[in-house]
Amino acid sequence: MNNPEPFNLAWHCLGRQAQIRGGKVALIIADGPEQLSTWTYAELDAKARRLAGGLLASGLRKGDRVMIRASNDVEAVISFFAVTAIGCVAQPASLMLTAEETVALAKDSGAVALALGDADLTERALFQHLRVFDHDDIARLAAESEPADYAPTAPDDPAYLVFTSGSTADPKGVLHGHRVVLGRRPMAEDWLGLTEDDVVLHTGNINWTYTLGVGVLDPFACGATGALYAGPRDPAVWPSLIEATEATIFAAVPSVYRQMLKYGDVSRGRLARLRHGVTAGEALSPDLYAHWREAAGTELYEALGMSEVSTYVSCRPGEPVRPGSPGRPQRGRRISILPVEGGTEPLPTGEIGLLAVHRSDPGLMLGYWNRPEEEAAAFRGDWFLGGDLAEIDADGFVWHRGRNNEIMNAFGYRVSPLEVEKALASHPDVAAAAVAERKVSADVSVIAAFVVARPGAEPSEAALLAHCAEHLAVYKRPRRIVFVRDIPHTPNGKAARRLLPEIAR
Repeated sequence: MNNPEPFNLAWHCLGRQAQIRGGKVALIIADGPEQLSTWTYAELDAKARRLAGGLLASGLRKGDRVMIRASNDVEAVISFFAVTAIGCVAQPASLMLTAEETVALAKDSGAVALALGDADLTERALFQHLRVFDHDDIARLAAESEPADYAPTAPDDPAYLVFTSGSTADPKGVLHGHRVVLGRRPMAEDWLGLTEDDVVLHTGNINWTYTLGVGVLDPFACGATGALYAGPRDPAVWPSLIEATEATIFAAVPSVYRQMLKYGDVSRGRLARLRHGVTAGEALSPDLYAHWREAAGTELYEALGMSEVSTYVSCRPGEPVRPGSPGRPQRGRRISILPVEGGTEPLPTGEIGLLAVHRSDPGLMLGYWNRPEEEAAAFRGDWFLGGDLAEIDADGFVWHRGRNNEIMNAFGYRVSPLEVEKALASHPDVAAAAVAERKVSADVSVIAAFVVARPGAEPSEAALLAHCAEHLAVYKRPRRIVFVRDIPHTPNGKAARRLLPEIAR
């Protein structure tokens, strides 16, 4: 891209919309079905620009990384846009991370500031090296500071940094540019069916790229309304929230839809305004798809993607769904199936290989943060390989055939086995450990750990689970500990993780 025109993600989502439709509700935060707070585009734009001015006055400069550790509140939303508005790099961080994990991510990114939103940080002393903005600081700066202008960033300037599990024991940072919001455009038509009249209710937390993208960036980019939930996680509450927010699109992982069918009222009268649901993060089973359609009377549209490029394969609203397939490549994407063993010549229809995305895709990451070797390994010529095995049939539908690496998917989160094994190995009674994903139903996988105790030691399952709770976010923790004499290994001496789930049966 030669001498590109300036493009700022925050301006595109807020500043531009404030000029076009300033009085329209942009954001709904629900603490419960009867506790809704709303903000218009004009209000969010003013808050974000004032907060941006306060951040600049505090000494932040273009390119600085700012970790945002907040729940689903307005402070989290305006913090993200204020940081990107001035050309700094937003680093969303999950509240589920332990203090140990949060410190490690801040150190890895070189973050200079921490925005807390409404999140409490009991281990605040660990972050004394950072400039900390708590909830009151953010609210005050957003109300009293001189507003800043949106910085004339370039499309390829860094906008936000998210950490995801990789092929090593530590999470790796995925760096996205301001152009990513334009790279998400194919999803609006070919998955979400999104228009400016829609209200999108997302079940996740804003630090998750699925929620940040589908629940905030996508609706804001097209002038729609995004809705987030900040209350207790009760699966029975979602139908009431759909009704209360008048949501027309509902976004969740498949396990949420399954829980709603079991515990909630998904009668067609309650979901009268819902046009359809969308799902990603886990595979959608044909049985769950059929059950939802029968009970709720609406379609479910699945998508396949990852933090590095968001979703790029999806089911299209208004077109027949093929249960078991996440759909077809979104129009405008360049997708290919490449041989596992190497080469850049696409495989014929019906052959299984590595699913690849062309590096020209504007939604593709700028790269991995300070991981040049992993970044180089992820590309083969002009193709980015995310590690998914798949085939494409004669009608263009993609059929997912698992992972070529051993990244686990537990409740929609990608988790590296090495990260969990590292935590287990730090326990004094553990001689060796290996973990693997284990299916407990057609739609749900959990992490099981297989542990060899040190000679003379007799650790309990409860003790090891408690140890993991001290070092790992809740979604990374094993749900079961299986004590074994030995860990099976491959001829190359690596843990044969694919054999482990059979031991647990």
